[in-house]
Amino acid sequence: MYSPPPFDEAQASTQPASVLVFNSNDPCGAGGLSADITAIASVGAHAMPVVTGTYVRDTAEIFDHIGFEEDAVSEQARTLLEDATVNVIKVGFADSPEALSAIAEITSDYPETPVVAYMPNLSWWNEVKIDLYQDAFKELVLPQTTVLVGNHSTLWRWLLPDWGSDKSPTARDIAKAAGEVGVPYTLVTGIPAPEQFIENTLASPQSVMATVKFERFEAIFSGAGDTLSAALAAMLAGGSELTDAFNEATGFLDHALNGGFRPGMGHVIPDRLFWAHPESEDEPSAEQDGDESPSPLSFEMPPHDTQH
Repeated sequence: MYSPPPFDEAQASTQPASVLVFNSNDPCGAGGLSADITAIASVGAHAMPVVTGTYVRDTAEIFDHIGFEEDAVSEQARTLLEDATVNVIKVGFADSPEALSAIAEITSDYPETPVVAYMPNLSWWNEVKIDLYQDAFKELVLPQTTVLVGNHSTLWRWLLPDWGSDKSPTARDIAKAAGEVGVPYTLVTGIPAPEQFIENTLASPQSVMATVKFERFEAIFSGAGDTLSAALAAMLAGGSELTDAFNEATGFLDHALNGGFRPGMGHVIPDRLFWAHPESEDEPSAEQDGDESPSPLSFEMPPHDTQH
């Protein structure tokens, strides 16, 4: 019978921090677990993904979502947590109030582990399902959330539905509303600013802690929110102070959006591996270094017509 090796404290101190992620699969790789895994790995942490379901989508829009039963979600996480140490928990899209209840039970069992919760734009979904999901998220998940992340418009309509002022709510207004249900910190993205700029702001109910301003991109992106929240979770898992993690995560997102690409005919996807691409202008060509070996795509690929 296999016996695991003894615990090695020296090795544990050098291994990457781990982030347990509850989120849905995204077949096009724009958001969901695809964004979580690549963003977390890119900033130096280890992702432990728990699948809550799968989107049915392309790069342009979400058509449907197929959710997992809450027992399937819970068993994935609890089996892992009995074995591994988790530094931060990230909660993405979980499909149903029942799945959110299972996640909330798990996070309540690990009260010392910070929770980063992301509320995506759910406008593609049925309005009744949106209301039930957001009500459950507010009641069950937010009281255990350390940092809430979401777009300004999404958080405004969810947390301040009766906002009556002619002016849009500030990040601190939204943080106050989140604070009423127990959230100490809120990261509000996409706040409109003058001269084609947008702001991302980290706030508590008492004050604005940090703000970064970016020039608005012309393209329409999918997956930016998951990318930012996953990077933030990974930075916190690695031991960064909250405002430092915020600055690093927003900088990472800006580079990812700047290098965004379109794998299909729809929206642009953040390039979360922007740092891994070689700078072509600094690389010698094959003619310069005398290497005449063909590129990987310079030979003909046979069709998939093998007869069995």
